[in-house]
Amino acid sequence: MAETGASPLSPLARAERFVWLTARVLEQRLFAFHFRGGDAGPVETALDAYRNEDGGYGHALEPDLRGPVSQPLHTAHALRVLDALGRCGGQRVDRTCRYLTAVSTPDGALPAIHPSQRGYPTAPFVPLVDDPPSDLLATGPVVGVLHRNAVWHAWLFRATDFCWQRIESLRTSHPYEVEAAVAFLDSVPDRPRAQAAADRLGRLVREQRLAALDPDRLDRYPVSPGYAPGEHHFPHDYAKTPRSLARAWFTDDEMRRSLDFLAAAQQEDGGWPIRWRQWAPAPALEARPLVTLEALRTLTAYGRPLD
Repeated sequence: MAETGASPLSPLARAERFVWLTARVLEQRLFAFHFRGGDAGPVETALDAYRNEDGGYGHALEPDLRGPVSQPLHTAHALRVLDALGRCGGQRVDRTCRYLTAVSTPDGALPAIHPSQRGYPTAPFVPLVDDPPSDLLATGPVVGVLHRNAVWHAWLFRATDFCWQRIESLRTSHPYEVEAAVAFLDSVPDRPRAQAAADRLGRLVREQRLAALDPDRLDRYPVSPGYAPGEHHFPHDYAKTPRSLARAWFTDDEMRRSLDFLAAAQQEDGGWPIRWRQWAPAPALEARPLVTLEALRTLTAYGRPLD
């Protein structure tokens, strides 16, 4: 590892070593961009390896879906990368929106997984059906990132309406769906409506105990049906930055404990663990650098020292 000026034992230096030991080229480039002053261009070049002719993304960009075909979850991942670079726009995103239009359900939203995935290895917890329903988990983050970057495309009209309808009608939920809702609400243009929806969603999260508010007493918090044992979610999972609407759901003390828990979760090898169900070696190996980058970015957003 090149000399960087950080202490060899600092959390950032340990994470950097982990990334160089285990990560794909894309995550290596992203680490350099976010934490070492690297350029955006090499990140885009690495991301292009996952792009298909239809404007979508595939090739296991989202590690739990293997194979070359474009999928909404891969494409959402790609849009988040472009958003982080400040390059989510132009003809590339226009082509991506055409892909989203082509794979949308009859009500204009996205399925969690398109049937074209059939025949390729897929995580057993991702249901693959011939006529998949619309899914907030797939649609909300995509709509949110496009609104945040002032992208305007015909696909957004009905997809935005779907997200509003689904979020405002939620009576029960689970953590990943709530995260998707927050990704939408944090960026949709109608801010008063987003604030009202977020306030109601925050009450639901607390009432249904979907956030582990005391990491030292995890036995007090249920794990959602279908999740892996110990797959809890914490305040920092919902409020990834202090600017998120979800930040208001938690007290300062609850947020401090959550961030303390996140910082302490760095493992001996320098990476952060994945908490969801592991089903094959390669997806687990590829996911840990992604989780590590997210942990570092969350801690940075809250001003936690890494060097």
